[in-house]
Amino acid sequence: MSSSDPATQDRSVHVRTLAFLWIVYGAVRLALAALLILYSGTATVMFGALLNRVPDPFTLMSVFHLLYIGTIVLSVVCGILGLLAGLALLSGEQSGRKLALVAAFLSLSDLPLGTTLGIYTLVLLLGPPAAQSR
Repeated sequence: MSSSDPATQDRSVHVRTLAFLWIVYGAVRLALAALLILYSGTATVMFGALLNRVPDPFTLMSVFHLLYIGTIVLSVVCGILGLLAGLALLSGEQSGRKLALVAAFLSLSDLPLGTTLGIYTLVLLLGPPAAQSR
């Protein structure tokens, strides 16, 4: 395809839009991680209040802390990957596609924004090879 082909120009517009969306998503996920850390005490107290009738509350509290830390780590990783993918896609680097695909896969569990952006990324970057410009 030539660079004046409308399909090529249309795809580049989509990739540029995708890059901006990944940058915004990365910033949102990093802000979410900061809020999760900031309110970890409140979340612990709220979850602990639910454990007054459970036979072994200490095990459940340990599981809660493990899942909470996992959520924070996933949020930080998705935020950093989202920012890096967006910047790499904007600059046109080869690593941008790979970073965006990894970020898309990891963000699929984040409803609704991460799922939407992840599916859009997977459809755009893993679409038919004939529609992709090389």
